Amino acid sequence: MSRYIPLSEEICFSIRLFSRVSTDKANAMADEPRTLLDAHILIVDDDAAIRDSMQEFVQMSGFSSASAACAEDALEMLQTEPVDVVITDIMLPGMDGLELTDRIRKNFEVDVIVMTGYSGDYSYEEAISKGASDFVFKPVRFEELLLRLRRVLKERRLTQERIQMLEKLKRLSITDGLTKLYNSRYFYNQLKIEIDRTTRYQRPLSLLLLDIDNFKEYNDTYGHLEGDKILVRLGQVIKSCLRKMDSAYRYGGEEFTVILPETEGDEAATVAERIRSAVETEHFYPQKEDDPVAITISIGVTEFTWQEEIALFVQRADKAMYQSKQAGRNRVSCLFTSKS
Repeated sequence: MSRYIPLSEEICFSIRLFSRVSTDKANAMADEPRTLLDAHILIVDDDAAIRDSMQEFVQMSGFSSASAACAEDALEMLQTEPVDVVITDIMLPGMDGLELTDRIRKNFEVDVIVMTGYSGDYSYEEAISKGASDFVFKPVRFEELLLRLRRVLKERRLTQERIQMLEKLKRLSITDGLTKLYNSRYFYNQLKIEIDRTTRYQRPLSLLLLDIDNFKEYNDTYGHLEGDKILVRLGQVIKSCLRKMDSAYRYGGEEFTVILPETEGDEAATVAERIRSAVETEHFYPQKEDDPVAITISIGVTEFTWQEEIALFVQRADKAMYQSKQAGRNRVSCLFTSKS
């Protein structure tokens, strides 16, 4: 039959031993990365002596900490306080530590170390299946717990760094490196999503295609570095003229495109004219010139037609844009099809 081991005296004795840690160990603790020492630890145990002693130990180890006497109090604290790791006993009044662990891993980005004094009743596998990051038996040796806590925090930090790196790589894969707008590959992905949405809910969808007028001549005259400045600024101007639901893309070279959800053709033409006018009033100063150089754009506008293929939709916007070029540039042209 399993036997619960009282911990109060054991913990107090362990803390006294831990407080006499060698100078080398103390220095090693001081050398911990700040991301580890800045961690906040929540201790959950219904025994006040154990709870207070463990909190003192955690704080002596260089971490900030808080404590709770039951799982319900711990969950409330997690709603309002930033916590990195929860150290919880399994035997708690009301909700037990394994159920608490399960709730935490389903609802919070928090790691859990589970403790138990009933070595025969609970297994490592059971705790891990509930989402625990580690599992220790009572009576707890504090140096062992500290090693496990550091390991959990280091793995937590590595996981967060990996997630951040993946998010950064994802952003880079869909972003134009120069203008910071979305790139053409992402454009087609999002356009398909918007077409599916507008088809499902029978809502309007419009598209703009923009091209900088005489951009080759500008590059030939002032150089590609000055041309790049035009592209960057144009991306900023386009974004400033859009709603949050709209999205702008660098389509290729000096061409840009804008997806306008929930927008009919005449409304899209108004947006296009706003962009055209904003670009026309911009002042560009190439390094070789004291006076500003005018930059204009030609824009094509079209609206999605029921059951239309993506390629035809984009091609119609492209044709409308070339109509603006042929009509003298620096203008907006619309090309729509019948909605019947």
